[in-house]
Amino acid sequence: MQRIAQISPRAMESVSTPERVETHVGTLEFPLGVPTEETANRLYDHVDHVRAVSAFLDAYSGVSLWAARRGFLEAGIQDHDVLLFSEFMDPKTLVLTGNADTVYFLTFLDLTEGPVVVEVPPLALCFLNDMWFRWVADPGMAGPDRGAGGRYLFVPPGHEGPLPEGGFFTLRARTTRLILGGRAFLEGDDPKPAVERIKEGLRIHRYIPGYYGTGVGEIVTGGTAPPLPWTAETWTAALRRPGPPRFVEGSGLPMSTVPPGDG
Repeated sequence: MQRIAQISPRAMESVSTPERVETHVGTLEFPLGVPTEETANRLYDHVDHVRAVSAFLDAYSGVSLWAARRGFLEAGIQDHDVLLFSEFMDPKTLVLTGNADTVYFLTFLDLTEGPVVVEVPPLALCFLNDMWFRWVADPGMAGPDRGAGGRYLFVPPGHEGPLPEGGFFTLRARTTRLILGGRAFLEGDDPKPAVERIKEGLRIHRYIPGYYGTGVGEIVTGGTAPPLPWTAETWTAALRRPGPPRFVEGSGLPMSTVPPGDG
């Protein structure tokens, strides 16, 4: 006679819905394995709350930079303008993680019209992130120029135009705007030398295909052609070092770059 296997009481209990469950959202009741209306509503509210908190946390890095750029624009600081704290930060300027004993400079880069060149000053410690606060580069002392200063070329997503053969640290970004932040260190407790290095060394300008960084051989073979007309004035203008960006004094400037934390 064949023996019929039986499911153990322990196995049945593990797959059965208990009639009552104590949780951090209260007592949940499941008579005959079916949730009561009150239990179902409570669970739906809990799931909505969890998803809302998750959405808030997932979006917070993007909202943070959105708020920072909005703060810049409300203070009259446009993209490629540079907010420079030549006399340090003070409580009038609300900036996340800022301190009051270093020289900061901050700017937003606009890549909507194509690649942008940033000439980083020497002896600077910088970060370059996209608008979701994702890492793009660490120009300066921690980056490939090792604090000597250098030309960085930032390329927008989807860009298919010509890029230089060399002469730049070329990096592709995933958003069409970027934030560049940097600090320069004091010399003998004096911020002035650091401020002078920033004003002299920091440059921000559009990349011009076919000029610096592109050999004539590349042009002759059709890989890259500089914009017409090919005049001496055009070449001279393209090779001349761009002027400094517009610097906006940040010390004592009332503005907020902090994201909202309310509902």
